[in-house]
Parts: sequence; C-alpha cells; structure tokens
Amino acid sequence: MGGINKVVLAYSGGLDTSIILKWLWDTYGCEVVTFTADIGQGEEVEPARAKAEAMGVKEIYIEDLREDFARDYVFPMLRANAIYEGEYLLGTSIARPLIARRLVEIANETGADAISHGATGKGNDQVRFELGAYALKPDIKVIAPWREWDLNSREKLMAYAEKHGIPIEQKRGRKSPYSMDANLLHISYEGGILEDPWQEAEADMWRWTVSPEEAPDKPLYLELTFKQGDVVAIDGVALTPAVVMERLNKLGGENGIGRDDIVENRYVGMKSRGCYETPAGTILLKAHRAMESLTLDREAAHLKDELMPRYASLIYNGYWWSPEREMLQTLIDSSQQAVNGVVRLKLYKGNVMVVGRKSETDSLFDASIATFEDDAGAYNQQDAEGFIKLNALRLRIRAKKQGK
Repeated sequence: MGGINKVVLAYSGGLDTSIILKWLWDTYGCEVVTFTADIGQGEEVEPARAKAEAMGVKEIYIEDLREDFARDYVFPMLRANAIYEGEYLLGTSIARPLIARRLVEIANETGADAISHGATGKGNDQVRFELGAYALKPDIKVIAPWREWDLNSREKLMAYAEKHGIPIEQKRGRKSPYSMDANLLHISYEGGILEDPWQEAEADMWRWTVSPEEAPDKPLYLELTFKQGDVVAIDGVALTPAVVMERLNKLGGENGIGRDDIVENRYVGMKSRGCYETPAGTILLKAHRAMESLTLDREAAHLKDELMPRYASLIYNGYWWSPEREMLQTLIDSSQQAVNGVVRLKLYKGNVMVVGRKSETDSLFDASIATFEDDAGAYNQQDAEGFIKLNALRLRIRAKKQGK
C-alpha cells in the first residue's frame, strides 16, 4: 500500500503492538515512530524503548503523562460528577483524548502523515482515538490494523510473531484470562467468564482492591480539601492531582472501595459486560458532591445534574474534543468557583461515607435558618402557606375539572 511515508504508533511493547509495528512496515513500507505513555497503569513503560530499539525503530517517544492526565482530563471530568449510565466512572474513556492528542502532536513534530492504534473493530476505543485525531488534525490518516488484517485469532498472531522473529514474553504462573486496561483512574476487566453476564467474577481477578469482607474492621477517616472543585490536599497535606489519585487509590483499595460489575451499551451498538476497580474516582465523586451540596446554589446544582448524562455520553462516545463538550466544560468550570472547603469521609468495608463538610468562605448553609430550634425570626414559617397554595393552584384546578 502506498501513500504513507511515516506513521506514529501507540505502542505498549506488548505482543499486539509489536506485531502491528512489523505489520506496518511490511504492509505500508513506511517509517514507524513509537509512542508509549505512562498514565498510571502501574507498569514500567521504559522497557518499551528497548523493545522498539531491538526491532529497529529510530524515533521513540516514552512519556510520563500522569500529571497531565489527572489535571487536564480526570479532574475536569470529576467537576461534572460524570457517570455513564448511572454506574461507569469513565476510566478508559477519559484516557483516550490525551493519547489521541499526543499521537497528533508527535505526528506534527516528526512529519508523519498517519497514526495507528491497536484498538479492535468491535470496541469503543477505535472511535475515541479517531474522533479525537480528526478533531485535532482533520487531514490525518488513521491506520487501524484490526480492521484491515486477517490476524483475527490468538493463534494467527502467535504464528505471525514466530514467523517474523518477534519476541514473545512467556510469563510465569497462570495467565490472566481477561482483557485489562489500567490508568490512574481505574483498571478494567473484560472477556473470559465475564462474557456470561450471569457468572460472578472470580475472587482472584481483582488487583487493586481487597474484598469488602476482608477490609479492615476499623474505619479510616480522611479530610479532602477542595479549591474550585478540585482536591488539592489530603489531611491538610498539599498534593498534585496525580499524587492525590495515587494516594486515594491505595487507601481506597485497602478498604475495598471502588469495585463495580456493569453491563454497558457500547457506542458501536452492542452490550458489553465489564468489571472495574475505581477507588480514587469513587472517593473523589462522593466527596465532590458533598462539597457542592454545601456551596453550590440549588438551581445551579440541579442544572449540572440535568446536563451530566449528556456530558458523560460525550466522553464515553469519544467527543472530548467537540465544541459541545467544550461549551459544557465552560459552564461546569464556572460553577466551581465557589466549590471550596473541606469534606471529611469515613472509608469502611467498601463504603464511602460523608461525615462532615465545611467551607469558611463559600458555605450557603445558614444554621440560623435551618435550625429546628427557635430561629429568632430568621424565617417566617407563615410564608410557606402562600407558597404552597400558589404551587398547588394548577393541581387544584385540574382536580376540579376532573370532578374529584
């Protein structure tokens, strides 16, 4: 195939992307630039450099993007309290815009005219990578090998690797039967017995969290400090966004926080069952809503809740770089100016409980009005009668017309 001179490949160093690297050379006769990102997946990314060098790659990008990921993608999303279909905290979805952006930027830096990824033709990630790439560089060419080649089984991939001398790592112990994806926000599991929605996930599948039954018998208390909707400190210690997430992943995992088992609707049309561990995200979402409950105006909060499903769907479906997501983000960020203060949480056997919240500067809670004791005239209870009658007017008229 002609017309492609240089490709930037999202490269993990694993079997699939190593095969893609060789396949791109053979199929397109082009140069390949590899890009490997550390977004908190918990595995060393530097070995990918040695693997790429051994295969003859001349331009290799290895980047630590954990802070970029947490600060510019996860935290803005959490300001919206985004959840897809009521359960999924969008751990995989939110990582794809960052990778798409860097693929395009590296293509610009190296003069490449195409990018390539290892997402399959059945999943959401191909959509997310490619919508992002086209939004940022409209004329970029995208090569998706899983939609082109005939290496559509594990056996064919292994045979291709053996034929072309591509190293295959033989890991000791039982190989995980699951397809997994990890970053600072979550780790996901698909495939294996999870393809039967009736089967319970195996106990030894979970990697980040202890089971709630085995979590400590003593609760753990935390205080999270918010500034304009973002957590900036834990127990009074200032931390960067990525370190906040790393710390909460550890503490949440130790207390059985963040497991979920979901059947979700993929954008490409099929239903898919997946299991997720999202300790930090679960904690941050609960704390953020608690901080907003104290500092955000009622109608502003309700408007955010109405817009949230739309915002979450945009991220899930790959539209992070769309004008409508950017418009919503401007509104959401504007709402966060007063979301400042401290939330106290109790973590206990898989549960995140809010046990306190305060804001010295932006609390809208007025104890003199809300009290059940003598409010010294701060609130005239007789005002409620007219309020109720006005709001009941349409109901009373309807009831009379119906002869009730």
